[in-house]
Amino acid sequence: MTATVLLVRHGETTWNRAGRIQGWADSTLTDRGRDQARAVGSHLLDDYAVDRLVVSDLKRTRETAEVLRETGLDVGPSPSRAWRERHFGELQGATRTDAASRHATFHREGSLLAVQSVPGGESLPAFETRVREGWRALVDAVDAGETAVVVTHGGPIRAVLAEITGRDLSSFAADFSPSNCGVTAIECRTEPSLVARDRTEHLPG
Repeated sequence: MTATVLLVRHGETTWNRAGRIQGWADSTLTDRGRDQARAVGSHLLDDYAVDRLVVSDLKRTRETAEVLRETGLDVGPSPSRAWRERHFGELQGATRTDAASRHATFHREGSLLAVQSVPGGESLPAFETRVREGWRALVDAVDAGETAVVVTHGGPIRAVLAEITGRDLSSFAADFSPSNCGVTAIECRTEPSLVARDRTEHLPG
């Protein structure tokens, strides 16, 4: 019997809407973000029997998890620093245009996640190691037949998918950006297997 891990990106935030780089900085959910969280909560209740709820310890993921609980998901959240977004240092709060003007290897149309280092922030290898360790710890903890939901960020979702598909994270990040409250499903057998990537049909239009 397999275990299932569902990776859910947080709902839309005020900084998402303003096009600002978040990283470890705190911003709150918008009304649309709360609607997205309610929608994904209903989807999880309808389609899965959730046994575990793991949550990045940043504000926007904790708020999303609170809304999931309000919709009826009766599982206590376990906060985890491993599932935080990458720390983007002095670029946190900047727009993509501003970041591109301040960082020689970042282009406005590209992915900041793919950049190897940022001033005052977390290097790409350090970020990958942190998320990989959190992912492996979760897989080891989940029992056969269980379903675990992880409320996290775009960066960790891409890092996990790059890990299980054997992709280089820098190139993978340029190809894929998870949606707010999209659901990525992974079955954990001997080796993890991607079942669905960034499902969004449950979300309001």
